[in-house]
Amino acid sequence: MVLLEFSMSPLGKGESVGKYVARSLDIIDRSGIEYRLNPMGTVIEGDWDRVFGVVKRCFETMRKDCNRISVSIKVDYRKGHRGRLSSKMASVEKRLQRKLKT
Repeated sequence: MVLLEFSMSPLGKGESVGKYVARSLDIIDRSGIEYRLNPMGTVIEGDWDRVFGVVKRCFETMRKDCNRISVSIKVDYRKGHRGRLSSKMASVEKRLQRKLKT
């Protein structure tokens, strides 16, 4: 299974690009894939083809009206492990013996 964190935003569209980011989040949310939104990007979890398929749909949608796009992608593959979106945080919280802000 893959944890993939990515950030995608258009360049040359001004300081506020929330409407473009919202379109990507709509694609992610409707995909049914597990995800967590954070202030600097989104983490999605699934098999390789599915997570990259979601990223591709976000890119294809954004490029329809954006001539330049910045994309950062970070991938963590671990064979056979599912549910790491929550289990990785739970593991750290257990070691610290307290809840963290998530």
